[in-house]
Amino acid sequence: MKTVTILGATGSIGTSTLDLIEREPERFRVVALTANCDVERLATAAIRTRAAFAAVADASCLPALREALAGTGIAAGGGPEAVCEAARMPVDWTMGAIVGCAGLSPIMAAIEQGSTVVLANKEPLVSAGDVILAAAARSGATLLPADSEHNAIFQCFDFARPERIRRVILTASGGPFRDFTRDQMAQVTPEQAVAHPNWSMGAKISVDSATLMNKGLELIEAARLFPVAQAQIEIVLHRQSVIHSMVEYVDGSMLAQLGPSDMRVPIAHTLAWPDRMATPMPPLDLVAVGRLDFEAPDADRFPALRLTRAALIAGGAKPAILNAANEVAVAAFLDRRIGFLEIAAIVEDTLAGYDPEDPLTLEAVLGVDAEARRVARERVKDCVH
Repeated sequence: MKTVTILGATGSIGTSTLDLIEREPERFRVVALTANCDVERLATAAIRTRAAFAAVADASCLPALREALAGTGIAAGGGPEAVCEAARMPVDWTMGAIVGCAGLSPIMAAIEQGSTVVLANKEPLVSAGDVILAAAARSGATLLPADSEHNAIFQCFDFARPERIRRVILTASGGPFRDFTRDQMAQVTPEQAVAHPNWSMGAKISVDSATLMNKGLELIEAARLFPVAQAQIEIVLHRQSVIHSMVEYVDGSMLAQLGPSDMRVPIAHTLAWPDRMATPMPPLDLVAVGRLDFEAPDADRFPALRLTRAALIAGGAKPAILNAANEVAVAAFLDRRIGFLEIAAIVEDTLAGYDPEDPLTLEAVLGVDAEARRVARERVKDCVH
């Protein structure tokens, strides 16, 4: 029986993971679950799965969590350190699905205990890639990607002979504005931006998909996860979201992973790896799909692709700055304080206006993140009319 911890158990990735685990209770045992402040859903999941420990990142929610778990025998904790305590508990498999840089310390804690850690949030590899990979090398932890694109690449990639790989191709749906002009984009609302045409996701990642920042962040992740040069990683728009990514070899062969647009498929791959497990998804009906379309992304309409590639090439603190500024800008857009096109502009201005030394520790990464957010918030104030 595989022991499991889920960091971020009440979000879309966490609930999808729980759905799979609870379908095979003889195969998995939940040890710890965490959430930010959703006490009701966290307590319900902990009781249902008979977890040993549940933690909320918001310490003010701890009394409510203790009350909800009273008499169950499940231990409760509150505050960021309690979430890290959950991450440090010895288990076989940890899902890291805490959105934002709040997930960095828990992910590091999970990696340091040396088992399998699944990365569903982008910040570990984007903001702290070198630090995270060094920690995994020290502890012997195995890092598996849960993003559908990176999971697809993982399934197609020959790690034993990476020199035989010509290209890694990340596919992108293009989001809800893939056919919009710049003038049309200037008028879009948060409601439009979160209405993804193919995937059901949270608000922040839906906006990132609409700007294609999500795909740019995935470019940075792919460069960390797979032993290829950044120039070998390409992005292609694929509207149907059936092919999740591809790997091309030097002989011209191209391997692609296909599947339904449901995160339970890549999560199941990481849960069972190196084995396979059944999912509730119906078989992919290729006849119903009918056709697969591909096109090049427009870098003029979607400047996030240019910004992320430049940050990757520059290295050092630039990816962390880019990620932090984007989080601030997206939050401001969702609050209706800035327009859609100003998201990328704020990120670009923050990258240009803040150039610290390369962060060599997690604490240094968090310091860069905090200062980048301050700079980005000042830029947001300049944009607010």
